[in-house]
Amino acid sequence: MRAVQSAENFQNKMAMEGVPGSLGTSVGFSLRIGQTLFSSASLLFMSLGVEFYSYSAFCYLVTTMGLVIPWSCTLAVLDGYSVVVKCPVHQPGILFIIAAGDWVLSVLTLAAACSTASVVDLLFQTSGSFCTPKCCGRYQLSAAMAFLTWFLSLASALLNLWLLPSSIGYFSSLHFDTSATWPNFSSFYFSGACPETIDFAAR
Repeated sequence: MRAVQSAENFQNKMAMEGVPGSLGTSVGFSLRIGQTLFSSASLLFMSLGVEFYSYSAFCYLVTTMGLVIPWSCTLAVLDGYSVVVKCPVHQPGILFIIAAGDWVLSVLTLAAACSTASVVDLLFQTSGSFCTPKCCGRYQLSAAMAFLTWFLSLASALLNLWLLPSSIGYFSSLHFDTSATWPNFSSFYFSGACPETIDFAAR
């Protein structure tokens, strides 16, 4: 029985380490940087030099990008730190929160991009009576950047969701040694040590 559990633990651990683009990997870091750049570009194209507040869809896009930028920046820092110390984050609780946040923001970003694109299309059909070609071009670029942000955000959400079952299976097959002092995950993580170095006892 112990050998079977050890084999399952090894399979789950290898599955966690074999998901490029998930939290704590170099591909994941690149995805977060791309999300930050595209969302920032979308926000700048929409808010600088144009009166976006005249349309609720544009206000919604600005609000959504204002949420995506700090979220992506924070996770980019976390991914970068994990890559430097070579310690990906595999705790199920953290992965669940991040995957849920990615899914929520990806849906909001898609809705903002689609609504902005539809409003821009309607403005073009009015023969420029409601927006100048320069403003409409800025709106189009902002919507395009929002779509690119959504694509990268969806990729991160899918990869982290794919990693989550393996992480749950790996950590649920382990338990802390009750004779040892209860370890602090945050102290191990932020000191550069991986959770796998914590003293676990096999069931």
